[in-house]
Amino acid sequence: MAVRRLAPVEVQPASFAFTEENERWLDQQIAKYPDGRQASAVIPALWQAQKQHDGWLPQKAIEAVAARLGMPLIRVMEVATFYTMFNLEPVGRYFIQLCGTVPCHVKGALDLKQVLLDRVGDQHHVTEDGYFSWLEVECLGACCNAPMVQINDDYYEDLTPDLLIKLLDDLKAGREVKPGPQNGRRASEPQDDVKTLTDPSLYDGSLVGSWRERFKDELSGAPTVATTGEHQAATATGPGDPKAAKPDAGRPIERPVADTPATRAAAGEAPVKQADQAAAGRTDTTGAVHPGPETSTRPQQSDKSYTAVPSKPGEGKVAADAEGTTPFAGTPQSETADRRDGSETKPVGASPDVSPGVAPKE
Repeated sequence: MAVRRLAPVEVQPASFAFTEENERWLDQQIAKYPDGRQASAVIPALWQAQKQHDGWLPQKAIEAVAARLGMPLIRVMEVATFYTMFNLEPVGRYFIQLCGTVPCHVKGALDLKQVLLDRVGDQHHVTEDGYFSWLEVECLGACCNAPMVQINDDYYEDLTPDLLIKLLDDLKAGREVKPGPQNGRRASEPQDDVKTLTDPSLYDGSLVGSWRERFKDELSGAPTVATTGEHQAATATGPGDPKAAKPDAGRPIERPVADTPATRAAAGEAPVKQADQAAAGRTDTTGAVHPGPETSTRPQQSDKSYTAVPSKPGEGKVAADAEGTTPFAGTPQSETADRRDGSETKPVGASPDVSPGVAPKE
């Protein structure tokens, strides 16, 4: 949307005041809102001021509305410059708004635009006699009757260049014009003869309850529309037509056989002996290290897990038993200098002569 500015100073009036009639009207509008909420009437007040001042809002009218409603001038100015319903510069006696969006565009809005350029001039320009000015706007919501224009408060639809020229001539001559479609049709009805919903049975009541008879015919096997005529021909299949992509009815679905002792025995596999099952289920030998060339002389270590407990320097001293790692439970820590993984490095903190984080002395 283009930036909207007030009209130049040279066309601005020196003052503005509501008429007595409009003052009473404005009092009625303000009375619709609770006390202290009179600012809610800003749009009706601006609209009435525009109607009073030949269809456009001068700066003095905006200031008068702000004073009447007790609003900061900038707040009223924001409303007046935001909404395109408020004209901020002079317009003609007949202000024409041409819809130029897609439905009207494809139905001939460009031809109407050329008529306005030829008869009125550029946009925002007021003719010398003061009768006409025009502006291209966004969708006006009469797409079924495109192309169309809005002149002051009325819609004129289904226009052609010739119809628009005649409309402008009639307005200028003071002849009566009829708003709405200009091609003879009523509202948005079909332009020519009615082509839909023409079957008399839709209105004479003969179809009321007809579904019951059709339902009975289907139950009794009597031929119906669904089993005769065009429907049957349309749904028939030829001998070469492929079958539907569905499994054959009644065909068993093959699934993998479960791995059970019975299936293994049926496959010729020797059953597992009970002694082997008992040995496999024992936990005392799981993970055991049997003596060998490298482990026969290594001391046996505990297989318990230990968790280091940090000292508490906040209490001013190191815990007395915080040597190395302190077990929560289980057997005491091993005295061997070798780790369980076979490395020769002594665990840090395992000796009172070694501080944590410092390599042991040779």
